[in-house]
Amino acid sequence: MIKQAIIPLAGLGTRMLPLTSVMPKELMPINGKPNLQYILEECIDAGVKEFIFIISKKKLSIKKYFFNDNFYKKIIKKKKDKRLIKEYKKIKRYQKMIKFVYQNKPRGTGDAVLRCKKYIKNKYFLMLLPDDIIIRNNCSKEMMRLHKKTNGSIIATKRVERKTVSRWGILSIKNKKKRYFQIKDVVEKPNVKKAPSNYAIIGRYILPTKIFGEIKKLKPGQGREIHITDAIRSLIKKENKFYGNIFMGKYLDCGTLSGYINSGIQISKGK
Repeated sequence: MIKQAIIPLAGLGTRMLPLTSVMPKELMPINGKPNLQYILEECIDAGVKEFIFIISKKKLSIKKYFFNDNFYKKIIKKKKDKRLIKEYKKIKRYQKMIKFVYQNKPRGTGDAVLRCKKYIKNKYFLMLLPDDIIIRNNCSKEMMRLHKKTNGSIIATKRVERKTVSRWGILSIKNKKKRYFQIKDVVEKPNVKKAPSNYAIIGRYILPTKIFGEIKKLKPGQGREIHITDAIRSLIKKENKFYGNIFMGKYLDCGTLSGYINSGIQISKGK
């Protein structure tokens, strides 16, 4: 069972400006709670026991959100509000599960993951990108089942319209089954004619600790950043098994303003 999850949170959230000039996008409420909390609940339900948050000095409000005990104690002492007491107990539970790692310069997801190396205890770990929420089915739980079945690394994937493939990381596939397939290659934002499939990467990964060694070898790529997909491609070329999990839930993109608004609408409709 995979017990640790990495969540990169150091990004600047420029696609959500001006809202993110005063609040991290991960704390922006969707139907009454931050989108980050949806990610935590998914992971805990899947059996995760520890989270590693990668933040920057510009996003210390994320740390404050989970470690603001004095504020809660003063309010609860005065009001004895049952709802607030319940929420504070939930936050206290999260406190015991969270570690913080710092990435003060935007050097990409590969660099963010590498900063967590000393905290990872087992052979595999989960990584989740907080812009992507999946409702109606627990994607992390599905991926863990597939990991147990294949003993390989897992990437969550969904089919997208062929005309939109240039917006996504696209998987080259082989040995396709009903709900999963083996990954032959990863192509970042291909044009429509060269795309090997229309199966896009979604922000959920089960990765092996071997990936740390591959990240160290990488040179900065697009945007002068270290990209996790480059490390994944390197492992695949060395015949490490990666599988695409065609998840059964509904995907919501919270990383843009229109996606954020739509996510609130979809979640409010209920699971």
